[in-house]
Amino acid sequence: MKYLSILLFIFLCSCSRVETTPVQQWKHAAQATYAATLSSDGRYAVQSTLQHGITIWDTEQQGLLYQWNHQDVDENVVFVLAISPNNSHVLSADRDNFALWRIEDGENVGYWQLDEASVRDVAVSNNADHLLIGKSNGGVQHITFSSGRRLEFLGHSERINSVDLSPNGRYALTGGNDYMAYLWDTESAQIIHSFPHPSRVTKVKLDPQGRYAFTADSQSMAQIWDIQTGQPVSRLQFTARQQIFSAVRFSDDGRWLATGAPSRKLALWDVQSGEELQRWRVSPRVGSRPPSAAVHAVAFFGPHQIISESSSGLAEVWEINRD
Repeated sequence: MKYLSILLFIFLCSCSRVETTPVQQWKHAAQATYAATLSSDGRYAVQSTLQHGITIWDTEQQGLLYQWNHQDVDENVVFVLAISPNNSHVLSADRDNFALWRIEDGENVGYWQLDEASVRDVAVSNNADHLLIGKSNGGVQHITFSSGRRLEFLGHSERINSVDLSPNGRYALTGGNDYMAYLWDTESAQIIHSFPHPSRVTKVKLDPQGRYAFTADSQSMAQIWDIQTGQPVSRLQFTARQQIFSAVRFSDDGRWLATGAPSRKLALWDVQSGEELQRWRVSPRVGSRPPSAAVHAVAFFGPHQIISESSSGLAEVWEINRD
């Protein structure tokens, strides 16, 4: 019994170990960032800062590719960013405007303005064929770029907090203050599955392969769902009374889920069981007291690493210690 207790103690300690030393680290912003995002393969990193507007980096070459600004804005206020799954475009938004940029040549493709509400979150499909705009009035606008068709999803009754779009633009996942997340068809605006929560839904994410959906609320429910059936696959297992997620990504093979939090925390989870497999802590902002940083984005960086972008202005690569 004594030896069993010792082995259990060692096992628990190994599971709760927090790694703080990245494999690589690059400075993408001199000061804190408003927002950042990563491409699904970690190849491109985009940041938004007060001083330098929107910047996009190539993480393979570690070179600055482009620097963008929304028109007629003296100080950058872009707070949400998205990259298309096939790395063709970047969608950026401030409270009242959103803009589309082409990664191939850095050219702006268009600017749009919202009049009746403010932007809350955005998503973009492959080749920017479709755009998704979550709004403060509870509406979600789906735009087909080639035709200009605009479809308004009115399933939510309160403010939208998070949106995502399938790579082909056909399906949307949205979550809001009405305690609901919905998977819906962007051609008809018909709800396919409803995912209720005990508090406001703060983060949603689709598996690009069409297998899973992730939804999390502002308290303690973070759930992975089967997209085909709408049934739960697993619930993330954590002991904290409250756990907020600021970044989420499914691995290509569907085995893992990577998450980031406003508390510097990065974690790797088993999709089928919801078990936390590994955790890290990103570097804090210089001069922050107490040391702090929000994880803006996370992506799988090859088969054995993940990459993070945080409000500290740093991109950091972390080793996955799993088979």
